[in-house]
Amino acid sequence: MSRLSAASERSLRWPARPVGEVLWVHASSAERYLALGDLGNRMKSLRPDLSVLVTWSRSITNRPPVDGYDLAAGPPPDDSPAEVRMFLDHWRPDLMIWSGGDLRRGLMRQMSERNLDSLLVDIDASELPDRTSRWLPDQRRRLFERFTEIMTPSDEARAQLLRLGLAADRIQRTDPLRLSTTPPGCNSDELTHMQATLGSRPVWFSSQTELEDLPTILDAHRSVLRLLHRLLLVVAMRDEQDLAAARDAIINSGLQLADWDSGEEPDEYTQVLLSSAEDSGLWYRLSPLCLLAGSLASRANGQNPLDAAALGSAVLHGPGLGTYGPLYERLTEVGAARKVDNAEDLAQGVLSLSAPDRAAEMALAGWQIVTEGASMTDHLMDRVQELLDKREDRYESP
Repeated sequence: MSRLSAASERSLRWPARPVGEVLWVHASSAERYLALGDLGNRMKSLRPDLSVLVTWSRSITNRPPVDGYDLAAGPPPDDSPAEVRMFLDHWRPDLMIWSGGDLRRGLMRQMSERNLDSLLVDIDASELPDRTSRWLPDQRRRLFERFTEIMTPSDEARAQLLRLGLAADRIQRTDPLRLSTTPPGCNSDELTHMQATLGSRPVWFSSQTELEDLPTILDAHRSVLRLLHRLLLVVAMRDEQDLAAARDAIINSGLQLADWDSGEEPDEYTQVLLSSAEDSGLWYRLSPLCLLAGSLASRANGQNPLDAAALGSAVLHGPGLGTYGPLYERLTEVGAARKVDNAEDLAQGVLSLSAPDRAAEMALAGWQIVTEGASMTDHLMDRVQELLDKREDRYESP
């Protein structure tokens, strides 16, 4: 099959371009995929008619659903004139954000010819293209000059770009592009009431729990109860349809249950409090320690650990991290997360982190990871807003 016919076949699977503005983002790593999705979600709250189109490098194989993306086109177009033209004609993006390397000369040429703004962000020195030939003119400067602006977290990358002859005011030294978070909220009256109800009682929270996770979690909780008799476990199920089965499993385990969704509150005899996921913001705030249970199965997609870290909870997790793996690695490196493999591991983790000072130390380390992506996200949002406003004004001008 020819290159053009293969591109045509792929384009037939694309949905129609939505009405309104389209922001095209390209992710060259799993971490950038998540971070740009968060950026898109925040941008849509500011520009209700904005749609976010995402492409990604073929190396990103495990992609969780991300609210910030409306349209997924798969890998970016090959750098042939015909495929680039087909892609741009169909989607007609108002702005492009390209993260990292694997840059496309043909794409950037057509973007420039169409007067489309483009931002190159988070590129590292190792991702800068090499000179193709020492005997031919260096084409890299022309490639980079087609970007409206370049943002890099690397002093070395900035120095290399300056040596190519790019103007200093077009290259910004920024923080790395990282996933930030807007943690779930909660009812302040409920929070105050439950703080008074629980008092000094130790609490740990199992978030996004799958039904098959429950035996491991309940076994661990029973083990810890032998030493911490007042310990309360809060279980939030990922799927509301599993609540009835979870209730039966907890009762059959012999543990004393209170069903939050049925209006029951914990008393001194309650050992497990069962809840749906919609109240997770409340339980993160009340629990100095949480298990991100969506990670217990080795092939699980994992879940974003930053919500827990942002709300002051130390993190336990299993081996199934999915695309969120780099986030867990950074949390582990600073001492904000700990991996558990089975019920015995989980019991030991809960027991060792039940000391308030240990959990608080982990939570503080986690907060440092939460905040590291905030300034770059804010800066990039401001720049996107500015460029989209300029484009809007340009087309509205008589």
